[in-house]
Amino acid sequence: MAADAPHPAFEGYATEAVPQAAVGSPGKDGVLELTFAATADGTRLVHDYATVPFHVSGTLGHDPHPEADTVFVQSPTGGVAQGDRHDVTVAVGEDAVAHVSTQSSTKVQTMTCNYAAADTALRVEAGGHLDYVPEPTILHADARYLQDLAVDLAPGATAVVADVVVPGRLARGERFEFERYLSRVRATGPHGLLFEDATHLTPAESDPTAPGVLGEYTVYGTAFVLAPDRDAADLSDALHAVVSDGPARAGATALPNGAGVAVRALGDRAETVQSTLHAAWDHARRDLIDAPAPSGRKY
Repeated sequence: MAADAPHPAFEGYATEAVPQAAVGSPGKDGVLELTFAATADGTRLVHDYATVPFHVSGTLGHDPHPEADTVFVQSPTGGVAQGDRHDVTVAVGEDAVAHVSTQSSTKVQTMTCNYAAADTALRVEAGGHLDYVPEPTILHADARYLQDLAVDLAPGATAVVADVVVPGRLARGERFEFERYLSRVRATGPHGLLFEDATHLTPAESDPTAPGVLGEYTVYGTAFVLAPDRDAADLSDALHAVVSDGPARAGATALPNGAGVAVRALGDRAETVQSTLHAAWDHARRDLIDAPAPSGRKY
């Protein structure tokens, strides 16, 4: 397997040279590091480092939780291009409460060679809580996108991790014209692996609208409510009741090893899926840290 390809499905792409700035050059390898810590004045962002295409302009204090801090990650570029490699690290200290999102959707642009990848590592220390809820990922025609997300939880730590995937610029009639999309999520706790989850879509090889995949729906979203020290069965039942009557087709199920709950939603529009996942996030947050989820405003 090519050294640059972290998954066999992307091995063939990795050998393709990009005609613009090469893989690994400035602006292609984006790095984002965020560290939050609990202080006497609440949670504070104590370390941040960002290279293009990431930009952090500071924190916001409008979270309903009085001790929380919020960062909306910005991008001065037009989206994710072929050959881009992004590394994101978010660390939340003991008893800190943090919310990380993006200011706008992540647009994965059309590609003719190579691929784009994002590697995200989240770490939450004892008693801490992290909400990692970015805006949707939009896969343009011929896009090839690989994203890996790893969550590591200390004892007593909790997290909500969400993702919404839009298979094209729907307003332009672009649906399932991307080439390949692979998203992998892995969570670990003090005793090792809690669960792994993967979504792999290749429209030219396997019809994503087939029964048992997305069916009649277009937009797909998932929220993982990670709370290994809570009653996963009760939380799953509660979240299922919240989302099952919502505007999207949705349900909730307990994750393996008592890790928490997975909520999945299908809809025809990103807003519909986001609304359903937000309802689950809101309920989970009230249960986990006794505060509602933040509103959708990005300022």
